[in-house]
Amino acid sequence: MAPATKTHLGRHFFGLVFFALFCNSLAAAQASPASYGPRTTDQAFKNIQVLKGLPEEQLIPSMQFVSASLGVGCDFCHVQGHFDQDDKKTKLTARKMMQMVAAINQNNFDGHREVTCNTCHAGAVHPVSIPEISDSGPKPERPETPPANQPTPDQLLDRYVQALGGGKAIKAISSRVIEGTATFFGHEVDVEIFNKTSQRVSYMHTANGDSVTAFNGHEGWLVSPGRPPLEMHGGELDAARMDADLQFALHLKQTYGEFKPDQPEKIGAHDAYQVLASNPNQPPLRLYFDKESGLLLRLVRYADSPLGLNPTRIDFDAYSAVDGVQVPHRWTVARPSGQFTIQAKEIRQNVPMSDDKFAKPAAPSAP
Repeated sequence: MAPATKTHLGRHFFGLVFFALFCNSLAAAQASPASYGPRTTDQAFKNIQVLKGLPEEQLIPSMQFVSASLGVGCDFCHVQGHFDQDDKKTKLTARKMMQMVAAINQNNFDGHREVTCNTCHAGAVHPVSIPEISDSGPKPERPETPPANQPTPDQLLDRYVQALGGGKAIKAISSRVIEGTATFFGHEVDVEIFNKTSQRVSYMHTANGDSVTAFNGHEGWLVSPGRPPLEMHGGELDAARMDADLQFALHLKQTYGEFKPDQPEKIGAHDAYQVLASNPNQPPLRLYFDKESGLLLRLVRYADSPLGLNPTRIDFDAYSAVDGVQVPHRWTVARPSGQFTIQAKEIRQNVPMSDDKFAKPAAPSAP
Protein backbone atom coordinates (compact mmCIF):
# COMPACT_ATOMS: atom_id res chain seq x y z
CA MET A 1 0.00 0.00 0.00
CA ALA A 2 1.34 3.45 -0.88
CA PRO A 3 2.43 5.66 2.04
CA ALA A 4 -0.31 7.99 3.30
CA THR A 5 0.03 11.69 2.64
CA LYS A 6 -0.02 14.26 5.45
CA THR A 7 -3.36 15.53 4.19
CA HIS A 8 -4.87 12.05 4.30
CA LEU A 9 -3.50 11.40 7.79
CA GLY A 10 -4.83 14.71 9.04
CA ARG A 11 -8.29 13.84 7.78
CA HIS A 12 -8.08 10.34 9.24
CA PHE A 13 -7.05 11.68 12.62
CA PHE A 14 -9.74 14.33 12.58
CA GLY A 15 -12.34 11.67 11.86
CA LEU A 16 -11.05 9.57 14.76
CA VAL A 17 -10.96 12.30 17.39
CA PHE A 18 -13.96 14.33 16.30
CA PHE A 19 -16.35 11.64 15.09
CA ALA A 20 -19.40 13.52 16.32
CA LEU A 21 -18.30 16.75 14.67
CA PHE A 22 -17.62 14.98 11.39
CA CYS A 23 -21.04 13.28 11.29
CA ASN A 24 -22.86 16.38 12.46
CA SER A 25 -21.28 18.49 9.75
CA LEU A 26 -22.38 16.05 7.06
CA ALA A 27 -25.84 15.54 8.52
CA ALA A 28 -26.35 19.30 8.78
CA ALA A 29 -26.60 19.41 5.01
CA GLN A 30 -29.68 17.18 5.31
CA ALA A 31 -31.28 19.19 8.13
CA SER A 32 -34.84 20.35 7.63
CA PRO A 33 -35.31 24.13 7.48
CA ALA A 34 -36.57 25.20 10.91
CA SER A 35 -36.37 28.15 13.25
CA TYR A 36 -33.24 28.52 15.36
CA GLY A 37 -33.48 27.37 18.98
CA PRO A 38 -34.12 23.98 20.66
CA ARG A 39 -35.41 21.45 18.14
CA THR A 40 -36.29 17.78 18.09
CA THR A 41 -34.60 15.25 15.84
CA ASP A 42 -37.48 15.20 13.37
CA GLN A 43 -37.52 19.02 13.23
CA ALA A 44 -33.77 19.30 12.69
CA PHE A 45 -33.19 16.41 10.26
CA LYS A 46 -35.01 14.98 7.28
CA ASN A 47 -36.60 11.54 7.16
CA ILE A 48 -36.34 10.64 10.86
CA GLN A 49 -38.67 7.68 11.37
CA VAL A 50 -37.61 5.91 14.59
CA LEU A 51 -35.71 8.33 16.85
CA LYS A 52 -38.44 10.97 16.78
CA GLY A 53 -39.17 13.61 19.39
CA LEU A 54 -35.69 13.55 20.95
CA PRO A 55 -33.51 16.65 21.41
CA GLU A 56 -31.59 17.05 18.16
CA GLU A 57 -28.20 16.73 19.89
CA GLN A 58 -29.05 13.12 20.87
CA LEU A 59 -29.11 11.84 17.30
CA ILE A 60 -25.36 11.76 16.69
CA PRO A 61 -24.53 9.98 20.01
CA SER A 62 -27.13 7.38 19.02
CA MET A 63 -25.43 6.92 15.65
CA GLN A 64 -22.07 6.64 17.42
CA PHE A 65 -23.49 3.84 19.55
CA VAL A 66 -24.74 1.94 16.50
CA SER A 67 -21.39 2.43 14.77
CA ALA A 68 -19.45 1.11 17.77
CA SER A 69 -21.84 -1.81 18.36
CA LEU A 70 -21.48 -3.04 14.76
CA GLY A 71 -17.89 -1.92 14.16
CA VAL A 72 -18.85 0.12 11.08
CA GLY A 73 -18.72 3.70 9.81
CA CYS A 74 -21.47 6.14 8.78
CA ASP A 75 -21.49 4.94 5.18
CA PHE A 76 -22.48 1.40 6.19
CA CYS A 77 -26.09 2.63 6.41
CA HIS A 78 -25.97 6.12 4.90
CA VAL A 79 -25.25 7.56 1.47
CA GLN A 80 -22.46 10.06 2.09
CA GLY A 81 -23.69 13.59 1.50
CA HIS A 82 -27.32 12.38 1.39
CA PHE A 83 -27.97 11.10 4.89
CA ASP A 84 -31.76 11.34 4.48
CA GLN A 85 -31.93 8.90 1.59
CA ASP A 86 -33.12 5.31 2.08
CA ASP A 87 -31.11 3.80 -0.78
CA LYS A 88 -29.27 1.27 1.38
CA LYS A 89 -30.96 -1.86 2.73
CA THR A 90 -28.77 -1.70 5.82
CA LYS A 91 -30.44 1.57 6.86
CA LEU A 92 -33.89 0.01 6.61
CA THR A 93 -32.67 -2.99 8.60
CA ALA A 94 -31.20 -0.72 11.27
CA ARG A 95 -34.58 0.93 11.78
CA LYS A 96 -36.24 -2.47 12.26
CA MET A 97 -33.53 -3.51 14.73
CA MET A 98 -34.01 -0.34 16.81
CA GLN A 99 -37.75 -1.02 16.97
CA MET A 100 -37.11 -4.66 17.89
CA VAL A 101 -34.74 -3.73 20.74
CA ALA A 102 -37.19 -1.13 22.06
CA ALA A 103 -39.98 -3.74 22.05
CA ILE A 104 -37.81 -6.31 23.86
CA ASN A 105 -37.01 -3.85 26.62
CA GLN A 106 -40.59 -2.62 26.88
CA ASN A 107 -42.15 -6.09 26.98
CA ASN A 108 -39.56 -7.86 29.13
CA PHE A 109 -37.72 -5.28 31.25
CA ASP A 110 -40.40 -2.70 32.11
CA GLY A 111 -38.91 -0.30 29.58
CA HIS A 112 -35.44 -0.33 31.16
CA ARG A 113 -32.58 -0.40 28.66
CA GLU A 114 -31.24 -3.88 29.39
CA VAL A 115 -30.80 -5.05 25.78
CA THR A 116 -28.97 -2.91 23.21
CA CYS A 117 -27.49 -3.31 19.72
CA ASN A 118 -24.22 -4.34 21.37
CA THR A 119 -25.86 -7.19 23.31
CA CYS A 120 -25.92 -9.31 20.16
CA HIS A 121 -23.51 -7.62 17.78
CA ALA A 122 -20.57 -7.01 20.17
CA GLY A 123 -18.65 -5.04 17.55
CA ALA A 124 -19.51 -7.28 14.58
CA VAL A 125 -21.92 -6.74 11.69
CA HIS A 126 -23.33 -10.26 12.04
CA PRO A 127 -24.17 -11.54 15.54
CA VAL A 128 -22.61 -14.87 16.51
CA SER A 129 -25.50 -17.29 17.10
CA ILE A 130 -23.43 -20.46 17.68
CA PRO A 131 -21.21 -20.82 20.79
CA GLU A 132 -17.50 -20.86 19.97
CA ILE A 133 -15.25 -23.72 21.03
CA SER A 134 -12.48 -22.42 23.25
CA ASP A 135 -9.14 -24.20 23.69
CA SER A 136 -8.87 -22.86 27.24
CA GLY A 137 -12.27 -24.11 28.38
CA PRO A 138 -14.80 -22.15 30.43
CA LYS A 139 -13.61 -18.88 31.88
CA PRO A 140 -13.26 -18.80 35.67
CA GLU A 141 -16.23 -17.21 37.38
CA ARG A 142 -15.56 -13.70 38.58
CA PRO A 143 -16.30 -13.11 42.28
CA GLU A 144 -19.33 -10.91 42.85
CA THR A 145 -17.70 -8.92 45.65
CA PRO A 146 -14.15 -7.47 45.82
CA PRO A 147 -11.67 -8.78 48.43
CA ALA A 148 -12.59 -7.73 51.96
CA ASN A 149 -9.09 -6.59 52.86
CA GLN A 150 -8.68 -3.89 50.18
CA PRO A 151 -8.86 -0.17 51.05
CA THR A 152 -12.25 1.54 51.06
CA PRO A 153 -13.10 3.94 48.21
CA ASP A 154 -12.80 6.85 50.64
CA GLN A 155 -9.28 5.77 51.57
CA LEU A 156 -8.31 5.35 47.91
CA LEU A 157 -9.58 8.84 47.00
CA ASP A 158 -7.69 10.41 49.92
CA ARG A 159 -4.54 8.47 48.99
CA TYR A 160 -4.87 9.70 45.40
CA VAL A 161 -4.87 13.33 46.57
CA GLN A 162 -1.80 12.70 48.71
CA ALA A 163 -0.02 10.84 45.89
CA LEU A 164 -0.51 13.86 43.62
CA GLY A 165 1.18 16.12 46.17
CA GLY A 166 -1.59 16.94 48.65
CA GLY A 167 -4.59 19.24 48.62
CA LYS A 168 -2.59 22.42 49.30
CA ALA A 169 -0.24 21.81 46.35
CA ILE A 170 -3.13 20.97 44.02
CA LYS A 171 -5.03 24.14 45.00
CA ALA A 172 -1.91 26.21 44.29
CA ILE A 173 -2.04 25.31 40.57
CA SER A 174 -4.10 27.95 38.75
CA SER A 175 -3.12 27.21 35.14
CA ARG A 176 -1.28 24.68 33.00
CA VAL A 177 0.18 24.81 29.49
CA ILE A 178 1.09 21.59 27.71
CA GLU A 179 3.02 21.34 24.46
CA GLY A 180 3.50 17.95 22.85
CA THR A 181 2.35 15.55 20.17
CA ALA A 182 -0.65 13.37 19.45
CA THR A 183 0.16 9.97 17.94
CA PHE A 184 -2.26 7.92 15.85
CA PHE A 185 -1.35 4.86 13.79
CA GLY A 186 2.33 5.72 14.21
CA HIS A 187 1.96 9.31 12.93
CA GLU A 188 2.19 12.54 14.91
CA VAL A 189 0.66 16.00 14.96
CA ASP A 190 1.65 18.85 17.26
CA VAL A 191 -0.64 19.64 20.19
CA GLU A 192 -1.04 22.65 22.47
CA ILE A 193 -3.30 22.62 25.54
CA PHE A 194 -4.16 25.67 27.64
CA ASN A 195 -5.88 25.06 30.98
CA LYS A 196 -7.01 27.64 33.53
CA THR A 197 -8.82 26.36 36.67
CA SER A 198 -11.98 25.05 34.96
CA GLN A 199 -11.41 26.28 31.40
CA ARG A 200 -9.54 24.38 28.72
CA VAL A 201 -8.75 24.70 25.03
CA SER A 202 -6.65 22.29 22.97
CA TYR A 203 -5.27 22.74 19.47
CA MET A 204 -4.27 19.86 17.22
CA HIS A 205 -2.25 21.24 14.34
CA THR A 206 -3.18 18.94 11.46
CA ALA A 207 -2.11 19.30 7.85
CA ASN A 208 -5.57 20.70 7.03
CA GLY A 209 -5.51 23.31 9.79
CA ASP A 210 -6.21 23.43 13.52
CA SER A 211 -8.80 21.19 15.13
CA VAL A 212 -9.96 22.79 18.38
CA THR A 213 -11.73 21.42 21.45
CA ALA A 214 -12.71 24.06 24.00
CA PHE A 215 -14.62 24.52 27.26
CA ASN A 216 -15.01 27.93 28.94
CA GLY A 217 -16.44 26.74 32.24
CA HIS A 218 -20.04 26.73 30.99
CA GLU A 219 -20.08 25.88 27.28
CA GLY A 220 -18.05 23.56 25.10
CA TRP A 221 -17.49 23.54 21.35
CA LEU A 222 -15.53 21.84 18.59
CA VAL A 223 -13.99 23.52 15.57
CA SER A 224 -12.65 21.74 12.51
CA PRO A 225 -10.72 23.40 9.67
CA GLY A 226 -13.03 25.45 7.47
CA ARG A 227 -16.18 24.73 9.49
CA PRO A 228 -18.16 26.79 12.01
CA PRO A 229 -18.05 25.90 15.74
CA LEU A 230 -20.21 22.99 16.83
CA GLU A 231 -21.61 23.15 20.36
CA MET A 232 -21.16 20.27 22.78
CA HIS A 233 -24.12 18.74 24.57
CA GLY A 234 -24.82 16.00 27.10
CA GLY A 235 -21.97 13.56 27.63
CA GLU A 236 -19.53 15.53 25.46
CA LEU A 237 -20.05 18.60 27.66
CA ASP A 238 -19.66 16.58 30.87
CA ALA A 239 -16.42 15.08 29.57
CA ALA A 240 -15.05 18.51 28.62
CA ARG A 241 -15.89 19.83 32.09
CA MET A 242 -14.04 16.90 33.68
CA ASP A 243 -10.96 17.36 31.48
CA ALA A 244 -10.83 21.08 32.27
CA ASP A 245 -10.89 20.68 36.06
CA LEU A 246 -7.35 21.24 37.37
CA GLN A 247 -8.58 20.15 40.83
CA PHE A 248 -10.42 17.05 39.63
CA ALA A 249 -8.97 14.89 42.44
CA LEU A 250 -10.28 17.27 45.09
CA HIS A 251 -13.74 17.53 43.52
CA LEU A 252 -14.48 13.83 43.06
CA LYS A 253 -16.27 13.46 46.40
CA GLN A 254 -18.35 16.57 45.69
CA THR A 255 -19.25 15.50 42.16
CA TYR A 256 -20.31 11.90 42.81
CA GLY A 257 -22.67 10.79 45.56
CA GLU A 258 -21.70 7.14 45.84
CA PHE A 259 -18.46 5.17 45.53
CA LYS A 260 -18.30 1.38 45.46
CA PRO A 261 -15.26 -0.91 45.35
CA ASP A 262 -15.03 -3.31 42.41
CA GLN A 263 -12.70 -6.14 41.50
CA PRO A 264 -8.98 -5.26 41.24
CA GLU A 265 -7.62 -5.14 37.69
CA LYS A 266 -4.27 -5.33 35.93
CA ILE A 267 -3.44 -2.11 34.02
CA GLY A 268 -0.34 -2.86 31.99
CA ALA A 269 2.28 -4.00 34.50
CA HIS A 270 0.46 -2.38 37.43
CA ASP A 271 -2.02 -3.88 39.87
CA ALA A 272 -4.90 -1.48 40.39
CA TYR A 273 -7.81 -1.02 42.76
CA GLN A 274 -11.09 -0.25 41.00
CA VAL A 275 -13.74 2.18 42.24
CA LEU A 276 -17.15 2.77 40.66
CA ALA A 277 -18.43 6.35 41.13
CA SER A 278 -22.10 7.05 40.50
CA ASN A 279 -24.93 9.54 40.76
CA PRO A 280 -28.66 8.95 40.27
CA ASN A 281 -29.73 9.19 36.61
CA GLN A 282 -26.15 9.65 35.38
CA PRO A 283 -23.70 7.25 33.70
CA PRO A 284 -21.09 5.84 36.09
CA LEU A 285 -17.38 6.62 36.23
CA ARG A 286 -14.77 3.90 36.74
CA LEU A 287 -11.48 4.81 38.42
CA TYR A 288 -8.41 2.58 38.64
CA PHE A 289 -5.75 3.46 41.24
CA ASP A 290 -2.21 2.04 41.31
CA LYS A 291 -1.86 -0.27 44.35
CA GLU A 292 1.70 0.94 44.96
CA SER A 293 1.69 4.66 44.18
CA GLY A 294 -2.00 5.51 44.68
CA LEU A 295 -2.02 7.46 41.40
CA LEU A 296 -4.85 7.24 38.86
CA LEU A 297 -3.90 4.79 36.10
CA ARG A 298 -7.17 4.60 34.18
CA LEU A 299 -10.51 6.38 33.94
CA VAL A 300 -13.51 5.03 32.04
CA ARG A 301 -16.47 7.33 31.50
CA TYR A 302 -19.69 6.92 29.55
CA ALA A 303 -21.81 9.29 27.47
CA ASP A 304 -25.48 8.39 27.43
CA SER A 305 -27.53 8.12 24.24
CA PRO A 306 -31.09 6.92 23.58
CA LEU A 307 -29.69 3.58 22.39
CA GLY A 308 -26.92 2.95 24.94
CA LEU A 309 -23.75 4.17 26.62
CA ASN A 310 -20.75 5.31 24.55
CA PRO A 311 -17.53 4.54 26.49
CA THR A 312 -14.27 6.47 26.59
CA ARG A 313 -11.19 5.05 28.31
CA ILE A 314 -8.23 7.23 29.33
CA ASP A 315 -4.96 5.66 30.50
CA PHE A 316 -2.51 7.89 32.37
CA ASP A 317 1.24 7.24 32.39
CA ALA A 318 4.67 8.79 32.95
CA TYR A 319 3.82 10.82 36.04
CA SER A 320 6.41 13.29 37.28
CA ALA A 321 6.36 16.28 39.59
CA VAL A 322 5.76 19.77 38.19
CA ASP A 323 5.75 22.51 40.85
CA GLY A 324 5.13 19.94 43.57
CA VAL A 325 2.23 18.17 41.84
CA GLN A 326 2.41 14.82 40.02
CA VAL A 327 1.23 15.27 36.42
CA PRO A 328 0.88 12.53 33.77
CA HIS A 329 3.10 13.32 30.81
CA ARG A 330 1.46 10.74 28.56
CA TRP A 331 -2.15 9.65 28.24
CA THR A 332 -4.08 7.53 25.76
CA VAL A 333 -7.70 8.22 24.85
CA ALA A 334 -9.50 5.14 23.48
CA ARG A 335 -13.00 4.82 22.05
CA PRO A 336 -14.62 2.00 20.05
CA SER A 337 -13.67 3.89 16.86
CA GLY A 338 -9.95 4.01 17.72
CA GLN A 339 -7.43 5.67 19.98
CA PHE A 340 -4.68 8.27 20.12
CA THR A 341 -1.89 9.09 22.57
CA ILE A 342 -0.77 12.53 23.70
CA GLN A 343 2.85 12.87 24.81
CA ALA A 344 3.75 16.06 26.65
CA LYS A 345 7.15 17.52 25.79
CA GLU A 346 6.87 20.56 28.05
CA ILE A 347 4.49 21.40 30.91
CA ARG A 348 4.38 24.84 32.53
CA GLN A 349 2.12 25.80 35.41
CA ASN A 350 0.78 29.02 36.94
CA VAL A 351 1.35 30.84 33.66
CA PRO A 352 -0.64 34.10 33.39
CA MET A 353 -3.57 33.42 31.07
CA SER A 354 -6.34 35.74 29.91
CA ASP A 355 -9.96 34.55 29.81
CA ASP A 356 -9.99 35.78 26.20
CA LYS A 357 -8.13 32.62 25.25
CA PHE A 358 -11.30 30.67 26.11
CA ALA A 359 -13.77 33.00 24.40
CA LYS A 360 -16.34 31.22 22.29
CA PRO A 361 -16.21 32.10 18.58
CA ALA A 362 -19.18 34.00 17.22
CA ALA A 363 -21.90 31.81 15.74
CA PRO A 364 -22.53 32.20 11.99
CA SER A 365 -25.40 34.48 11.05
CA ALA A 366 -28.74 32.77 10.54
CA PRO A 367 -29.74 32.47 6.86
